[in-house]
Amino acid sequence: MTARTARIGIGAVGLVAAAALTAASFTSPASAVAGPGHAQTQQAMDTAVKDGVPGVTGQATEANSVWTGTSGVGNLKTGAPRSPVDRYRIGSMTKTFVATVMLQLEAEGRVDLDSTVDTLLPGVVRGNGNDGRRVTVRQLLNHTSGIPSYTTDPEFLENGFTVKFLEHRYDTYTPAQLVEIALRQKPLFDPGTSWSYSNTNYILAGMIIEKVTGHSYEDEIEQRIIKPLGLYGTSVPRTASSMPVPSSRAYSKLSLTPQPSDPTYDVTELNPSAAASAGAMISTSADLDRFYSALLGGRLLPAEQLKEMTTTVPVSGYGMITAYGLGLMKFSPSCGVTVWGHGGNIQGSASQAVTSADGTHSLAFNFNGDWAGNSEAVIDAEYCPE
Repeated sequence: MTARTARIGIGAVGLVAAAALTAASFTSPASAVAGPGHAQTQQAMDTAVKDGVPGVTGQATEANSVWTGTSGVGNLKTGAPRSPVDRYRIGSMTKTFVATVMLQLEAEGRVDLDSTVDTLLPGVVRGNGNDGRRVTVRQLLNHTSGIPSYTTDPEFLENGFTVKFLEHRYDTYTPAQLVEIALRQKPLFDPGTSWSYSNTNYILAGMIIEKVTGHSYEDEIEQRIIKPLGLYGTSVPRTASSMPVPSSRAYSKLSLTPQPSDPTYDVTELNPSAAASAGAMISTSADLDRFYSALLGGRLLPAEQLKEMTTTVPVSGYGMITAYGLGLMKFSPSCGVTVWGHGGNIQGSASQAVTSADGTHSLAFNFNGDWAGNSEAVIDAEYCPE
């Protein structure tokens, strides 16, 4: 998967630093005074805005302290600033929620991660050499299945990430349709022999959750994670196209090769069924800090399942991301520390959430533009201040 594909894919990784851009910038004061350890984080957010991102919002929590920072604008027409309590689309961070539910089901004895996909979804993964009888649930969760991502299908790319998006933004997809789109392509490799990020893996994981529980993945996330943790700004919107308030507008160049001079489009409204269990969720920086802190702090999974989640396969070519577990990325900032979390891109929104290995130091932030800015620089500034 190329860097560009990674940036534009629904719920994709989106951590590759963008090329220097000269788009006009809009800067507003931070929502809180940047204290020791956060001044550089604020500076990295400001730099992202100077590089072309309309606006940034984020929050860091450490021990009993909370810091919030914003930069730029949430609305290009009105000039309204980003808010520290903005809700935004979190893209592939949805995968961590889905993987957490799956591991809870394993702990309950309801799912065997080493059983095949075909055992749970008979005949669903068949075609063009793709065979669910050879792929395990674990391989879905750690992206070693070899099943291609539906987001790399040429027609899907054109309809979702070029100006054709404006015609298709309200289209509804079923999970079965998304899998069918993926199976137009041949497998990328034999299951378990390599690694490639595929959104199809988590569409299938969502289908498995529904098959095992009799409830949608949305319902299971709400009952098992959102309500117990009190994540009041977090939702799984199903097919609802509008954003809850408070929120900012989301912007895109709607180009597979975006340039600073390209028109900027408001892509806030969209039908998230095109992302589904691979990347449909909405959240806030505060909620994401709470979720990843609770997860790594052992509040959502038994020790055995948390160990499985943090058992990784190596990843190369993704900058700060050095390994992938089960719905969890391992990040290696420049000073040698390790943080865990996930990135998430969807049209008009690029987000990151990470936490320390013990869950005590968390950071989550969002760019409301999908073509510019350096997410790694923000993470590095927070965890490796000079």
